[in-house]
Amino acid sequence: MNDWPEGFSGDNRGNRYGRGSSSAQPESARVMRQVRRGPAASPGQAGYGGAPPYQGGVPQQPSYVDGGGYGPGDGYDSGYNTGQVYGSAGGRGPGGPGDGMYEPRPAPNWRRRIKVTAITLVTLLVVTSVGTYFWADSKLNRDVDLSKVIDRPEAGEGTNYLIVGSDSREGMSAEEKKKLHTGSAEGKRTDSMMILHTGSNGPTLVSLPRDSNVTIPSYKGSDSGKLYPATGRQTKLNAAYAEDGPELLVRTVEANTGLHIDHYVEIGFAGFANIVDAVGGVEMDIPQDIKDTKSGADFKKGKQTLNGDQALAFVRTRYALAGSDLDRTKNQQKFLSALANQVATPSTVLNPFKLYPTMGAGLDSLVVDKDMGLFDLASMFWAMKGVSGGDGKSMNMPIAGNSANGNLQWDTAKVKTLVNQLKNDETVTVSGN
Repeated sequence: MNDWPEGFSGDNRGNRYGRGSSSAQPESARVMRQVRRGPAASPGQAGYGGAPPYQGGVPQQPSYVDGGGYGPGDGYDSGYNTGQVYGSAGGRGPGGPGDGMYEPRPAPNWRRRIKVTAITLVTLLVVTSVGTYFWADSKLNRDVDLSKVIDRPEAGEGTNYLIVGSDSREGMSAEEKKKLHTGSAEGKRTDSMMILHTGSNGPTLVSLPRDSNVTIPSYKGSDSGKLYPATGRQTKLNAAYAEDGPELLVRTVEANTGLHIDHYVEIGFAGFANIVDAVGGVEMDIPQDIKDTKSGADFKKGKQTLNGDQALAFVRTRYALAGSDLDRTKNQQKFLSALANQVATPSTVLNPFKLYPTMGAGLDSLVVDKDMGLFDLASMFWAMKGVSGGDGKSMNMPIAGNSANGNLQWDTAKVKTLVNQLKNDETVTVSGN
């Protein structure tokens, strides 16, 4: 006898399909949906491989032939019939190709990368260039006011620079004066004076010997503003600088030549030596043995690289040379041209560790006129390089002999022709000593 209530008997459970069900029918929510390949079976056909329908009241399972659901029109698609597991084509996972987690990395856009890199480099170059320009411009000592010069000749074609090397010892210690053999004289005098003309026919560099005989014209005092009338006084050219500085020197050169000076550039002893050291020395081919105790020069004939101290001794030497001051001016021209050529080389310009020290040493020691700009200065150095490269001409002011006071007298006729050619920016045909 079975004491279990109906439906709870272990052997006689009626038509129940699973435990815990109060119904005699199977629990459709727990039945796994089947996947069939091929046409759906019609009612009454064999459900699985032609076998008769499942006995015991199990209902017919839905067909998935065309991705349909439990019946036509119910809109359900499991994806199994196309191999799309989890709803993605090819089984790539949730979301398929559109899912960012599994989307393949796009090919690099090289055009865009090159464009961004180029813009970055150009921006960096512009910022560096602008910064360098303002840094360099701020270091120029614009202490010379050419507006104080009176009775000036008219400007001609091209540009004329008056380049002056002074014996200023300002800022030098006793040890430096001894090392450079400069002595300890007070004040400033000019050791060298040159006119550099730049124009369409190449640069021309003309040295003005310091012992040149000149007439001091009327002038206005650079500090006092007082007018000093001309007295016909004749003296050496470098005396004009010692008397009232750069403004009177420019006034004297213009009055005795008739050539308008556009810009003034001056450098002292220490600054000159520092520039040479900053650029790493300058190679010179010295034509003869030179030994001068006054300047400290002690050189053997041949090619050699001169440091700052040696370079200063070389350009100051005159007592050991047969032509004295005239030979010295020639050596000065050769050296300045070689220095400009050295500064303009790629090894200096493209090397910031050499370029900035060179610019710093040069700009700190230069004294220029108030209208001098960096582009004017660059043009001057480029013209100096052209002289050494054979694109221009270097010469001394033509000399006729000695004047009555022992100074060097210019050749008046040749000087007039030279000045006219420079004014008109013509090729210079005059030769100097």
